[in-house]
Amino acid sequence: MTLSRALKVALTVALLVVVGAFVIQAFPAVAGVDYSFTVQSGSMEPAIQTGSVVFVEDVPAERVEEGDVITFSDDGGNLITHRVIEKHAADSSVRFVTKGDANENPDHEPVYRDDLVGVVAFSIPLIGYVVAFGNTTLGYVALVLVPVVLLILNELWELWKAGTRGEENV
Repeated sequence: MTLSRALKVALTVALLVVVGAFVIQAFPAVAGVDYSFTVQSGSMEPAIQTGSVVFVEDVPAERVEEGDVITFSDDGGNLITHRVIEKHAADSSVRFVTKGDANENPDHEPVYRDDLVGVVAFSIPLIGYVVAFGNTTLGYVALVLVPVVLLILNELWELWKAGTRGEENV
């Protein structure tokens, strides 16, 4: 394989990874989950790093157990992803005590059933940075327009080379 061919293959694979990250983040059902969120802080490090995308499955509160990592809405409407360290269930109510892995103390307020978004099924490190960059003008140009233009130019170059080879054989 020539260096030129290897570079084309590497660039194509990189483009597919970036496009795949956008698709799976934008359409989490493709990955078999209900939601995807970008992690904005380091409260769950090292298990889930800042900039990761977490993929969250909608799960009934009764199925959530201690040790599960959940995403929930706080009083201000912010989404938080922390680990359940205690579960308290009564006849018709369930509440969780949560804590970020990197935090020393549990969260101040318990998480109630209505605040639960779901359980984190898996996460992909660093992809959130790529997604955030791709949502900027520069990111769109760098991750979408430039690769498309390069692909078109490459195809035109290949057609031109094939045309010149054909003329030499006449």
